[in-house]
Amino acid sequence: MTTLTLVTPEADLVYDVHGPAPEPGGPAPLFLIGQPMDASGFTALVSNLPDRTVITYDPRGLGRSARKDGRVDQVPEVQAGDVHAIIQALGVGPVEMFASSGGAVTALALVAAYPDDLTTLVAHEPPLVFLLPDAEGADRARAAFRDAYLAKGWGAGMASFMAMTQWQGEFTEEYFAQPAPDPAAFGMPVEDNGSRDDPLLSDRSWAVSGYRPDTAAILAAPTRVVIAVGEESTGVFTGRTSLAAAALLGQEATVFPSHHGGFLGGEFGYAGQPEAFARRLREVLGAP
Repeated sequence: MTTLTLVTPEADLVYDVHGPAPEPGGPAPLFLIGQPMDASGFTALVSNLPDRTVITYDPRGLGRSARKDGRVDQVPEVQAGDVHAIIQALGVGPVEMFASSGGAVTALALVAAYPDDLTTLVAHEPPLVFLLPDAEGADRARAAFRDAYLAKGWGAGMASFMAMTQWQGEFTEEYFAQPAPDPAAFGMPVEDNGSRDDPLLSDRSWAVSGYRPDTAAILAAPTRVVIAVGEESTGVFTGRTSLAAAALLGQEATVFPSHHGGFLGGEFGYAGQPEAFARRLREVLGAP
């Protein structure tokens, strides 16, 4: 692995190049992006793609990528510009891309703004609140975990977030009538450490989940866009947003093994099936 830094006026973007150098006539490099997850979340998936040139990076303000723009919010169009800059700096485009969660939202913004950067995009479970038929309820649920975080700290916020993401079906009054989830029941700390800067639980990433894809631009791009969904995500928030995103683009969602973090190893306590996930990714990309 080679670690590089792209210095820009607004951020120092740290990225990694794994595996062999791309060969003429061989598969394009594969760029993996997440949000708010940084490159460390792709360790297991990269290890199952040893024959591919794989690029990972830390989004600005996350992990190793320091911001210099004085801002703390995460905006898909801004992050898309960062990813475009890295592709340009490497001089290896167009590339293939696997993007998950908020990274999938950034990737959709990338296709709309820089349509020649990607040959294929696999957008895995983009959490696009406003594509849902119950968007008002989903937005209210999003505000609820933010409010729990602001009021009581990380454990309370994360417990509320997990309750939202595990809820089956639409966010009806039944959902909001539930008592506040107990952080201890989810294995979360009850005490408040005083921090309020978590990019997931605060509203710093609301522009990500609130993004409205430029459907016309995405459909006009030469990029093959595949919306992916985990087989265990049926009925829950990101499963439903994936189906809605696929419908928006006139396709059916492509099923992958496991759940929202299906590519993860056990190092984060939310293990998926990284070997099976990598095999499925190869199939979808059309790679051997």
